[in-house]
Amino acid sequence: MGTKMRIAGLMSGTSADGVDVAIVDIDKDKVNVLALDTFAYSDELRRSILGLCGSQSCDVADVCHLNFVLGEVFAESVRKLCKKSGIGLDTIDLIGSHGQTIYHNPKGRRFGKKIICSTLQIGEPSIIAERTGITTVADFRPRDMAAGGQGAPLVPFADYFLFCDKRRNRAIQNIGGIANVTYLPAGCETKDIIAFDTGPGNMIIDGIVSILSKGKDKFDRGGKIAARGTVDKAILDNMLRHPFFSRRPPKSTGREEFGEQYVELVYQRMKKKGMSSENILATATAFTAETIVRAYRKFLPQIPDEVILCGGGAHNETLVKMLKHGLGESRILLSDDYGIDCDAKEAISFAILAYATIKGAANNVPSATGAKQPVVLGKIIPA
Repeated sequence: MGTKMRIAGLMSGTSADGVDVAIVDIDKDKVNVLALDTFAYSDELRRSILGLCGSQSCDVADVCHLNFVLGEVFAESVRKLCKKSGIGLDTIDLIGSHGQTIYHNPKGRRFGKKIICSTLQIGEPSIIAERTGITTVADFRPRDMAAGGQGAPLVPFADYFLFCDKRRNRAIQNIGGIANVTYLPAGCETKDIIAFDTGPGNMIIDGIVSILSKGKDKFDRGGKIAARGTVDKAILDNMLRHPFFSRRPPKSTGREEFGEQYVELVYQRMKKKGMSSENILATATAFTAETIVRAYRKFLPQIPDEVILCGGGAHNETLVKMLKHGLGESRILLSDDYGIDCDAKEAISFAILAYATIKGAANNVPSATGAKQPVVLGKIIPA
């Protein structure tokens, strides 16, 4: 890749709690993070987004409306970060926006004689480009799916760019709403990468916290409630029987499998057994940890020398402690230890993906997504 560019990366994940913005300078294989922040959604906007994601049938007018609303919110978030950090908006060359996934169906549905896979991210990039005056790259998933892939995970390309090491086998473990791993063997090339979703990250924990607090709280801060509880092994074993965990990679998942309906089912099962709030959250947290540990032992060629955590789950001390216990052979670190803020790593990743797109470089990882060949991801909206 060529000359230096300043890029703003935007990410809104399955938790739908706000948009992460990172402004970075990229020059060949070097990334310099200049500014980053998270701009929270209003409660009303978050409810509206989750209403689209969790509904079997939703009003197409709402999808249309929120697509443009989020375009405005994303654009304003870039402007806010520029103002806050003293970075001139006119110094930014490019924006890379993941958008907000409201539906992702890598298994597909039948149309005539074909199975058609699909995905939908909203956050209209034409609005972003128009409001900022900056060329915007967005809608990264569909091209990979057109090439026979699952459209996920997308960040392995950026993980390779940021963390590949000549001597150490590394796993980059993101724990957002969904948890996903990128395995980078020592000295690997992109064709050697193994990456897939390990299952729910914070999604079940956050959903149960919301139920227990009647919507007042969104997450178990630091895993403190779970730390006071005891894991119910019978319930945990039952949860681990979900068919997703026996599927071989490449594989991806989302709210379609582990959203509100699944959270409610699990919660009612635990409540019926008379479990305390502490025990319920301890078991939900153990579920995330155990699915990650089992995925490593089942699907990776060996346990990595280092596991580098990022995403909101990296702040859950109880979850991290469980991972350290389950992966005793590995050194557990945060992406912060390598100068990449664990809350902004995915926003940084979409800046890197946009950089590759604008340079015309293939930026999917077929070994991770299942695509037939490398392709250039994203749609370019000129300023």
